[in-house]
Amino acid sequence: MKILMVGHYPPHGGGIANHLDNLVRELRERHEVYILTYGPIKPRDFERRFVYQVRVPKIMGIRGISFSILAAKKIVELHEKFRFDIIHAHFVGTTSYAGVLARKKIRVPLVVTAHGSDLDFMSKLPLGRYFVKRSLIQADAVITVSHYLAKKALYLGAEDVYIIPNGIKLLKSHNLKKEFITFIGSLREYKDPAILIQLARIFPAENFLIVGEGPLRRRLEKNSPPNVRFLGYRTDIDRILSQTKILILPSKREGFGLVVIEANSLKVPVIGRNIGGIPELIRNKKNGILFENFEDLVEALRSLLEKKEARRMGHVGFKISKRYQWKKISNEIEGIYIKLRSP
Repeated sequence: MKILMVGHYPPHGGGIANHLDNLVRELRERHEVYILTYGPIKPRDFERRFVYQVRVPKIMGIRGISFSILAAKKIVELHEKFRFDIIHAHFVGTTSYAGVLARKKIRVPLVVTAHGSDLDFMSKLPLGRYFVKRSLIQADAVITVSHYLAKKALYLGAEDVYIIPNGIKLLKSHNLKKEFITFIGSLREYKDPAILIQLARIFPAENFLIVGEGPLRRRLEKNSPPNVRFLGYRTDIDRILSQTKILILPSKREGFGLVVIEANSLKVPVIGRNIGGIPELIRNKKNGILFENFEDLVEALRSLLEKKEARRMGHVGFKISKRYQWKKISNEIEGIYIKLRSP
């Protein structure tokens, strides 16, 4: 099959780009996969002839709408050249709406994947809700990465919904001393990284890591006690998790929470807020602990600082992480493509 993926893709960073990078790698073993992404970018040399882009202004609000219009035109243009069998858009909203617009001119099955903030946030914006609903209704198949998101997609108008979680690439254990309590994610309000500053004050004998970039970084650094280190955006997550004894995921909204599985794959237990898709990944008291409020979080951290309990949950998490391998996930997605192409 010839497949066109639409969405953020390396060298872009972030969860969707990481998801697409791994999915494309697996699918390329059997199919010809092309990508249309946000420009300007410089594609990686090994796939330069498969990666296309549309240049959009870096202005919030205008960027997404511009992509919808320009990408729709580019999809039609690329289809005339390559004759795609499937168009698969990642992020339901302005990105997926490019596929909806293109479908008015070309007859190719459209698959859209909801990753989290699209249904959690974009769907609450007046114009965003229009893009989300039209995409869900017009798509031939909708994939969500959690049951939580599937319910939202059905509520917003989707009919044919498949639940296929994110996969993880194999992370290498570096056999380093596990000495940090770690947060990994964007430094934005909805991720609630400030809660680690509170924890650091209550547990002054512990060392905390905050990994990620975002608009809150300067304020967080200014208010942090000396037992907190900021590493910024990092790509060596395997090394960081190899030094982590407990991961904290305090997001106030989260469609999936890939970092839970990544941590578990290196036998790191996770404490996560009981919200969104997180409870689907953290089996409470098995591979981690769910919390409702700050008092719960403090109690959970105190219990996991008992090494025996953390070790037990880490081993359970390692077994659970084996279910989220990219080969298995890509096979499930490929099955949807085959079904859509069947007469």
